[in-house]
Amino acid sequence: MKIVVIGGTGLIGSKTVAKLTAQGHEAVAASPNSGVNTLTGEGLADALAGADVVVDVSNSPSFADDAVMDFFTTSTRNVLAAEKDAGVKHHVALSVVGTQRLSDSGYFRAKVAQEKLIEESDVPYSIVHATQFFEFVKSIADSATDGSTVRLAPVKIQPMAAEDVATAVAEATVGEPLNGVGEVAGPEQFTLDGLIRQGLAARNDPREVVADPDATYFGAHLSDAELVPGDGATLFDTRFEDWLRTSAR
Repeated sequence: MKIVVIGGTGLIGSKTVAKLTAQGHEAVAASPNSGVNTLTGEGLADALAGADVVVDVSNSPSFADDAVMDFFTTSTRNVLAAEKDAGVKHHVALSVVGTQRLSDSGYFRAKVAQEKLIEESDVPYSIVHATQFFEFVKSIADSATDGSTVRLAPVKIQPMAAEDVATAVAEATVGEPLNGVGEVAGPEQFTLDGLIRQGLAARNDPREVVADPDATYFGAHLSDAELVPGDGATLFDTRFEDWLRTSAR
């Protein structure tokens, strides 16, 4: 199959392209670097010509409320319209576990809007909801840092490795369209503050992590189970401790 991966040069996209290529598919990475701009539509028609499946793992360059909403709605409309013209048979999108529950956050409101556009389109689709990536421990800490203190809510989280996220996306890509959402997660639950504390300690980061029930997560106030998947989620095997040891090498 010819598979176009929007955002195919990023963390998840590059891994997904590699996995699909190894399976014998023609996987094409599409990004501004390759002349494909989903916000303007530039290069989309040429990139999608002859494509069987389009995978969208792109992300907004800005998390500001208006900018992130514009990115996800404009780019998704442009991609879906180009898919319809090209006769694409399957649209796969990566999103986040808990998206519908985190409406305080402009980022998650934008992801909800993106998913609504996908669901209402004429293109068969699969949406992969993944939990937070191990690779984002530092960026989560940075977003919650005040001086030398990191304030995070002591709520449940069940993170996973980016490599496993890419595997889930690749599996959805070669499967039949779900016309719905599938959840994926790692094998272990932590508290959010505990996860970040462990991750920073492994890197000898001296910041103090404080459990603060009132702390926000990218603008959203959290209750205990908003970041964990439901009972039917597919769980992958990579443990955080093992990932930390491997990444340290």
